[in-house]
Amino acid sequence: MKVYVLHENPDWYPPFAAAFDAEGVPHEPWLLGDGSLELADAPPPGVFWSRMSASAHTRGHVHAKDHTRAVLSWLAAAGRRVVNGRRVLELEMSKVDQLTALRAAGFDVPRTIAIVNGTAGTSELLAAAGKLPTPLVVKHNQGGKGLGVRRFDSVDELATAELEPPVDGITLVQEYVRPAQPFITRVEVVGGELVYAITADVARGGFELCPADACATGGGSLFALREGFDEHPIVARYLEFARRHGIEIAGFEFIETVDGRLVTYDINTNTNYNPEVEAVAPRSGPRMIARFLAREAGL
Repeated sequence: MKVYVLHENPDWYPPFAAAFDAEGVPHEPWLLGDGSLELADAPPPGVFWSRMSASAHTRGHVHAKDHTRAVLSWLAAAGRRVVNGRRVLELEMSKVDQLTALRAAGFDVPRTIAIVNGTAGTSELLAAAGKLPTPLVVKHNQGGKGLGVRRFDSVDELATAELEPPVDGITLVQEYVRPAQPFITRVEVVGGELVYAITADVARGGFELCPADACATGGGSLFALREGFDEHPIVARYLEFARRHGIEIAGFEFIETVDGRLVTYDINTNTNYNPEVEAVAPRSGPRMIARFLAREAGL
């Protein structure tokens, strides 16, 4: 028995490999996006952790999400234990899916209009933007790392902008949620437990707030441990939402606004951990994941 990790980005694997090794957990990465799948073959025994990223296409792995769908169907048919399975993959790939599920569960989410084929300058995109107050945000439905997220202070500014077309054809126009303080909070959960919460500096980082070491660009860390967060009421709500949707490993992101709202705007189901935060946190995200997967594998 071992843990198999389904992903497409070797740069993100070393911290998890180190955690598996430190906990004595046999592991093997499966890189998806190319190759073949013999449907008549039986998958090997073990636990399979799916951490496919919505941003895989930005690294040239345009078929990775569909490859993952095929592999997850194959694993499910064989009765294998999958952590963050097919339902979670669909949440990762669609912000519409995330926001509608969060809204249905009673969370405050940004007002959002989804436009199919809403490319730069189209009447549909501009009409949607005209329904929201400015400033507003335009982003891709399938995104990741904050890439392609842009703020516009007027519809006229949007009308003349050059926008990269979304990989799934869906563009989101969204209210701009102004934070009371210049940070967002990300709440990390593993196996039904809180790991910790971190803050990310939006004044310096803007919308591109990937915490992984592989995303580091210099200039000092944007991330810090948010102390004393364990008893915050939003934690229990996120854990219950995760339980209902089969989300076993994730980071939930929210903004506390100038007008007193707590707005949840993103769920990262292929979450990464910041090394500076890990160095001072009371618990380690990768080590908690290694122990959780080991328990699931009966190791």
